[in-house]
Amino acid sequence: MNRIAMQSPSFIYHIRQYLFAFAVIAAITAIFFALREVLDITLVALLYLIPLGVITAFWGLGLGITSALLSFLLLNYFFIKPYYTLAVHRPTDIVILAVFFIVAVVISQLVGRMQAGLAAATAREREATQLYQLSTVLVGLHDDRSIAQILAVQVQAVSQGECVELSIKGTHPFTFRLPEMDAPARAAELIVPIQAARGVLGEIKLWKTESAISLAEKRLFQTFASQGALALERGWLVEAESRAKVLEESDHLKSILLSSVSHELRTPLSTIKAAASSLRGHEVSWDSPARSELIAAIDEEADHLNMLVGNLLDMSRIESGALKPKREWNILSEIVGSVLVRMRHLVEAHQLEVDVPDSLPLVPVDYVQMEQVFTNLVSNSVKYAPEKTVVRVRAFVEGESIHVLVGNQGPQVPQEHLDRIFDKFYRVTAADRVTGTGLGLSICKGIIEAHGGRIWAENVHDGLVFNFIVPLMWEGMPPQQLPIDTEIE
Repeated sequence: MNRIAMQSPSFIYHIRQYLFAFAVIAAITAIFFALREVLDITLVALLYLIPLGVITAFWGLGLGITSALLSFLLLNYFFIKPYYTLAVHRPTDIVILAVFFIVAVVISQLVGRMQAGLAAATAREREATQLYQLSTVLVGLHDDRSIAQILAVQVQAVSQGECVELSIKGTHPFTFRLPEMDAPARAAELIVPIQAARGVLGEIKLWKTESAISLAEKRLFQTFASQGALALERGWLVEAESRAKVLEESDHLKSILLSSVSHELRTPLSTIKAAASSLRGHEVSWDSPARSELIAAIDEEADHLNMLVGNLLDMSRIESGALKPKREWNILSEIVGSVLVRMRHLVEAHQLEVDVPDSLPLVPVDYVQMEQVFTNLVSNSVKYAPEKTVVRVRAFVEGESIHVLVGNQGPQVPQEHLDRIFDKFYRVTAADRVTGTGLGLSICKGIIEAHGGRIWAENVHDGLVFNFIVPLMWEGMPPQQLPIDTEIE
């Protein structure tokens, strides 16, 4: 009963086609009948072929053959003597009727085939256009859900179905449905597997109630499924390639880190081991000046190790996004002073010029992290600058930020490397004679950016300068000025 109800609109449409065709034949017959006395029977037969060709071209071969048979009967009934009967007495009229019927049928078949060929060519062109559009959209997609959505939208647009459901299997299976509602309770009218070389990747389900799914539509949807399978496999290959590159890069970085850290650890450990062995072996008397030098060496190298381990931990926190500054209002000159006191043995071979006024506003920074920034920048300047040269530390207010410069008279950095010196393990000059893991400047960049600032390097006439700026505004509060009675004398 449901099937009849679904077919009734199509049945009524065909009935209307037949009635319209018969009306055309009847109108033509009425015109010819009015001119029957002046028209020759042969001419009437030829004129009947015109509406037959038009009917076949518009409504197909079946209606064309039916119209040809109707025209044959009307020609015999109204235009061949004796009139108003189907009897034929003259052999010439029999020949005319036979030729008319044969020609009418042949013309109907030829026009019908032409029409069918045109419809097939149009359908193939439409399919080719739809496939091209689908492949063009899918070529740039690598996400499974985006591919599934595009496939479902395309199937829905072509089929005009009630519901389209697309299921993708794999490590993270999912289902996409269009429209986004529960699927109909009945079984799907069409199920097309998304098949690839590795197996079935998913399936397309289509519910369509208004009309049956044609063979051409099934073939087109199977092609859609093949295109979807190719897109899914391409996306998985791109994802696998990305993971492989990440793993390769990670392995490369681990190798660099292991090589750098092992070399960096070996030097201070060797110094500590030698000094400790000398003290333990009673090779140096307790009242000897060498004893103080060995203890100082152990202390300095222990600080070196502590800074190395701290850099590694800071880099790990920066990469994981766990570096959260504990910002408070601090005095910048105090931070710089504490760093330089702790590094006095390291910088004693250089001339220090410090211009960080006590009158600067309070800066909203993490005290420990900002100490780490100054430690790394000063350490880097001392490492690369020749002895007896000047290392400068300067700070001043610039708009609503504090601008800090740490400069040295070491070798300049080529312009194309200035931005990259803040990358991990990246070293440009004196790498053969300067120790280090290559993490110090990367950590400075991570800390400054975590404070909402910016850091960069630039060449000057007598060396290299590191610049960084830190905003003075914090949580909507304006820069805080150091009270006069608490200023450092």
